[in-house]
Amino acid sequence: MSFKIGNLELSGRAFLAPMAGAGDRAFREICARFGADFFTSEMVSAKALEFGDRKTMELMELGTFARPAAVQIFGSEPDVMARAAKRAMAFSPDAVDINMGCPAPKITGPGAGSALMKTPALCGEIVASVASAVSVPVTVKMRAGWDETSVNAVEVARICERAGAAAVAVHARTRSQMYAPPADWEVIRRVKEAVKIPVIGNGDVTGAQSAALMLEKTGCDAVMVGRAALGNPWVFLQINAYLTESCRIVPPPGVCERMAVMVRQIDLMCRYKGERRAMNEARKHVAWYLKGLRGAAEFRRRAGLLETRAQLDGLVKDIVAAQAG
Repeated sequence: MSFKIGNLELSGRAFLAPMAGAGDRAFREICARFGADFFTSEMVSAKALEFGDRKTMELMELGTFARPAAVQIFGSEPDVMARAAKRAMAFSPDAVDINMGCPAPKITGPGAGSALMKTPALCGEIVASVASAVSVPVTVKMRAGWDETSVNAVEVARICERAGAAAVAVHARTRSQMYAPPADWEVIRRVKEAVKIPVIGNGDVTGAQSAALMLEKTGCDAVMVGRAALGNPWVFLQINAYLTESCRIVPPPGVCERMAVMVRQIDLMCRYKGERRAMNEARKHVAWYLKGLRGAAEFRRRAGLLETRAQLDGLVKDIVAAQAG
């Protein structure tokens, strides 16, 4: 089943969620190889864009392989967000996404991210301002609400739709819940019933069967996979096979394939960021790829000491040998 986000035709239903500090260009490209259908950059500060911050500009490098892709911006001032969206267009995004979901105190403290859920009218002003500034579709990533006493995703989604949003993604937890309790998919269902634009569901999609269940229970147009894809990009292959091939179950890869994909991702990181920085950031990705393997605790410890690409080769050799032993 295909659907449109603005003028974008989407044929698949498994999207990669934006993840600060994890969802970089290299990881997005790996997920694209396994069938992810839509991508969003790590979140970018609208105010940092005002000053042309180099690291901020790097975050907006989308490349050509993992497409369609959105640049995600965060902030709380409509005019600043509009200017940021205009600057983002230099990177040729297919859409601009507005972050109304990040729960981190350093983001919510100044009133951005999920703190915007406390001021629905401001949400609409930001969407309208950004939508008037760019020619690509504007999407919104939101939470169920700020806390259990203010679950207002339906209200905010309606306001965003009226203001010009082309789609909304709903993480079915409140900000106060962070990532811990089970997601309340009923919130996604209510949002889907309340708006005419596409709704993407997020929260507790851990594999093919949970993706299918979310689509069935909520009626949402697509699912967004975040933490479940870390160290596990073939989750998109599994979801797509299950949804399009009569519930076909794709088994997880063997250790050799898993390590080969991991190395490919880290090689891309080295290409885009340089070896020193990439290997520092690769430590957490290696740890994610090790989940469930024999001797994982010791290998995670060694991964935390990685400094060079050559050291990675030695670690991978030992990991593969340990699984065969």
